[in-house]
Amino acid sequence: MKPRLLKVPRTPAHSFSVREDRDPYINNRWHYHPEVELIYFHEGGGTQFVGDHIARFDAGDIILVGSNLPHYWRHDDPYFNEDSGRKVHSTVIHFSENFWGEPFLQLPETKPIRHLLEKARRGIRVHAREHRNIPLLVEKIRDTEGVGRIIALIECLSAFASVADLPLLSSIGFRHDFSEVESDRINAIYDYTFRHFSQKIYLEQVAAVAGLVPNSFCRYFKSRTGKTYTQFLTEIRVGHACKLLIDNRISIKQLCFESGFSNFTCFHKNFKMITGKSPQHYLKEHLMG
Repeated sequence: MKPRLLKVPRTPAHSFSVREDRDPYINNRWHYHPEVELIYFHEGGGTQFVGDHIARFDAGDIILVGSNLPHYWRHDDPYFNEDSGRKVHSTVIHFSENFWGEPFLQLPETKPIRHLLEKARRGIRVHAREHRNIPLLVEKIRDTEGVGRIIALIECLSAFASVADLPLLSSIGFRHDFSEVESDRINAIYDYTFRHFSQKIYLEQVAAVAGLVPNSFCRYFKSRTGKTYTQFLTEIRVGHACKLLIDNRISIKQLCFESGFSNFTCFHKNFKMITGKSPQHYLKEHLMG
């Protein structure tokens, strides 16, 4: 994939950036930046891409994305409709790994933070429900000024580092090429897929969007993502099915077809392969949580 380089603004009065986003269009493309990103989703949900990882994100998710790791959060369609009443709200923090000076992370006391930032180069996700101190510390960073803001960031990263068995998102073998020439092509493929995943997508159609013939498109997509387009499309469809399950408004058989699967057996097999759970078990766990 060819992510865009994003330049993160910083004011002269601050050593790192903190902002609140309430617009689903902000950074609505696959991109990367040298700064580490810490994002807490207060409201909103959709599909997240971190390196070669694809999954749903929802309110309460807190994600740490390491330096130069490509990422992209695409909110669900209703969030782009002002009449839907659905709101987007996230706190986003960007900081350079060495903004506090090179020697800081070499101190014995900061060893856990150093290891955390190394892990973050594959992306890390935790949830506010399970780690209630982390969202409070994110809000403290947002609401504090002066040296207190730096202390709050250290406290937040220390809380992250203390979590046992942190779930890493992107695969260990993920590699990315920072050439920006083809970023429009990749984003065109993404956009087309999100607009049509609930229907049957023919390889000739999506290949045409990329300006390639089918055989060339398959090689192109696999070489840049590490997965086939079919795998990618299946992950998008399962992610949408997870959302419909959580909404709990339609039957499992009905959401199978609304997610773009042609039969229930195929849906059940792919859902379990990607989530590790059957649709019924996934829904039961969500209701218990």
